[in-house]
Amino acid sequence: MGLGDKASNKIDDLGGKAKEATGKATGDKSTENEGKVDQAKSSLKDAGEKIKDAFKN
Repeated sequence: MGLGDKASNKIDDLGGKAKEATGKATGDKSTENEGKVDQAKSSLKDAGEKIKDAFKN
């Protein structure tokens, strides 16, 4: 996994956590759920990159 991919995935994860926290603080379930979805996407991208790396070696 490239350093850029790792950084991008981490930024997406942190953004999702921020959205989730904002949604909880304001009582906006839609924003909270968007944050959770963003975090899940980040995790899936991370897993995909790890699988690609495993096949490269």
